[in-house]
Amino acid sequence: MSGLSARDIGHRVVVRHRIPGGLTDVIGVLESWEPAGLVVRHADASLHQIQAGDVTAAKTIPEMPLRPVDVEQLFLTTALGRPSVETSYVGHWLLRASSGWTGRGNSLLPAGSPGMPVTEALKHAEAFYDERGLPPQALVRLGSPEAEELRACGWIDARPQQSDVLVMHTTLDHVNAAPPYDVLVAEHPGHAWYAAAFDGPVPESAPAVLEGAPKAVFASITLDGTTVAVGRGSMTGHWLGADAIRVDAAYRRRGLGTAILQALARWSGPLGGRRTYLEVLDENAPALATYTRLGYREAYRYRYLTSR
Repeated sequence: MSGLSARDIGHRVVVRHRIPGGLTDVIGVLESWEPAGLVVRHADASLHQIQAGDVTAAKTIPEMPLRPVDVEQLFLTTALGRPSVETSYVGHWLLRASSGWTGRGNSLLPAGSPGMPVTEALKHAEAFYDERGLPPQALVRLGSPEAEELRACGWIDARPQQSDVLVMHTTLDHVNAAPPYDVLVAEHPGHAWYAAAFDGPVPESAPAVLEGAPKAVFASITLDGTTVAVGRGSMTGHWLGADAIRVDAAYRRRGLGTAILQALARWSGPLGGRRTYLEVLDENAPALATYTRLGYREAYRYRYLTSR
């Protein structure tokens, strides 16, 4: 077949082929190749089957470069993908509370203008968290003006022993291959999903946080009669956020986490998803290596600051 062979499976290709009334090009990842024809996987996960006799030209092309990411936009997108139980505002700054479950769900997100002097805005934030019996925390993007302003006001690392959190991104082309396992993607998580996602009792506010996004799904893999891998996906604009990915310790190093990501990516493509992000601790070397191998790259890092 002109220009391609089985060795090119998994690479990005362009295939010109005949259709009724003329010619057209398809760009995507070569999913399969046989002498009788080939299959190209598009960015939205749709499959284009092309007969060998219809191909007029085909070749591999370089991987799609990651477009520069709008870091400030992504910073806000991550907040929308996993909303807190309770929210309030100081200007554009977002105050979030979720009965103490997760730092992200119980921290100030300083983005944009607070509409008042920073020192006054921080007093409002401290009062908000004091009223709820929570420590005043802020999630700050490292290197941002807001992070420097909070530090200048005396805010310090809330978790000095923990490494930075990396927010990583890539395009769906890199992660929307067909998963090698059967992955159930459901609109609502069941008891088995929660049992696999948590070691012990499910925190009271967790369902409201995890199920609170306008468009979210819950992926799971069952082996040997047990749910052994889970993950959550949420759509914000063209962004797929993947989180809560967890694999049973006895089933790790089998590609289950990757399969969860692939299933979420294939869910989001037909809904307009084109890019994806996730978060990982810098100290989590195995996960970081897996995500890097899949094409994820660092967009920014964040830490939590506290006034106490």
